[in-house]
Amino acid sequence: MKRSIKIMALVAPLLACAAARAQTPLEDLAARVEIRPFQSLTLSDGQFLKGDAAGQPVTLGGALRFPQTATGAKIPAVILVHGSGGVSPGVDAWQFALNRAGIATFVIDSFSSRGLTSVSTNQALLGRFNMTLDTFRAWETLAKHPRIDPERIAIIGYSRGGSAVIYSTLRRFQKQWSPDFRVAATIAMYPSCFDHIDGDEDVVGPIREYHGDLDDYASTQKCKAWIGRLKNAGKDVASTEYKDAAHSFDMPTGVPAPATSVNKGSQSQRDCAVVEKAGELVNEATGLPFTYKDACVALDPHSNYNAVATEKTRAEVFALFGEKLTMAGK
Repeated sequence: MKRSIKIMALVAPLLACAAARAQTPLEDLAARVEIRPFQSLTLSDGQFLKGDAAGQPVTLGGALRFPQTATGAKIPAVILVHGSGGVSPGVDAWQFALNRAGIATFVIDSFSSRGLTSVSTNQALLGRFNMTLDTFRAWETLAKHPRIDPERIAIIGYSRGGSAVIYSTLRRFQKQWSPDFRVAATIAMYPSCFDHIDGDEDVVGPIREYHGDLDDYASTQKCKAWIGRLKNAGKDVASTEYKDAAHSFDMPTGVPAPATSVNKGSQSQRDCAVVEKAGELVNEATGLPFTYKDACVALDPHSNYNAVATEKTRAEVFALFGEKLTMAGK
């Protein structure tokens, strides 16, 4: 009797796993998955801003998924750039939705090869612009792939990754770090923005940015102000804000809106006035280089899951991708 119980204890998880697989829709299964390495650098924000490439070389990796519904010799793709907690269920959810639409996805990992799993409670572990450089290098790798159409690549970034992708739109950084870089669209999910970066009005669109009105993690108002300046300058940009949505509002494992949960110990620069001066990030309140030990850095921001905001964002993004990715070149 005891032997039977032990056998069932071992078999039950396997049966549950098999049942879960049997329920997985066919379109959520990749036709092929490739783990693609690419080269980047680990450097300080000052080095990035000054174009100083004397950083530490690092080999990063990304998972390239080809959808079951992919058609044509070359297909469109989206690079997904994770946030401070690493690749999340929210990124997975977008990945599957994009694959179902016939779009390949390249989820990059900026942390593992650098010995990191999360920087949420210590943002100083990695310079803010490292992931912008990683985005450039990921694009260079993907653009050379024989199955990917380099003219139909878009990028989506989440939180810290959202900040990374919006700064990849600056022509200044493209010229410094990746002269051939070009994407069909840039999507920034609840990013943080600095008050001023040299050349931050000379960008390549389209850029779409999404926030929640309850977001106390990202510097929402700074991003909206920047997008407003770009719009006034005639750039193809837009910023959308949703009611009862907090940070990571598209994370399906989050607390359902309108409730929120605390990200204990996580650091937020939302109250810091940070500008670039002579190739360094400076805290305007102190006139000194900005650090995450500055008094303006806040702790314990909130997050939630807002299904309505997620659905509306997906609808807008997929409409843009329908124009810029799936129709181009056909």
